Amino acid sequence: MSGKITRTNPATVPAPVGKYTHITKIPRGAELFVASGQIGVTPQGEIPAALNEQVVHTFANIKAILESENLTSEHIIKVNIWATEKLDWDFFYAEWDKLFGNDYPAMTVGYITALGLPEIKIEIEIWAARV
Repeated sequence: MSGKITRTNPATVPAPVGKYTHITKIPRGAELFVASGQIGVTPQGEIPAALNEQVVHTFANIKAILESENLTSEHIIKVNIWATEKLDWDFFYAEWDKLFGNDYPAMTVGYITALGLPEIKIEIEIWAARV
């Protein structure tokens, strides 16, 4: 088994419809990190009203979580995204690409009616592994 995280899109499955990979495989013995869902709260504890502002702060909070464990986006193996309103995919993917470049993890996106507080419009959970 390879000693690194690998990402593949099997030829027998239709290509991803977005910026993700169908399979992210971690080798046996890797250290697993599961982070609580991150929201778009600012360093001052405020939650902006606009979804895109929340997206920016959510990604900043994800980066801070990663840095706290000496991890990078390369360690992320799975991303779960929940939003209460339609994402502006061009804006979202611009922020996504700042974090991932072209090396995408597995991803799930769900639109739901509410999150933990009424003002929260997006929450992103990450799973990461270090080999």
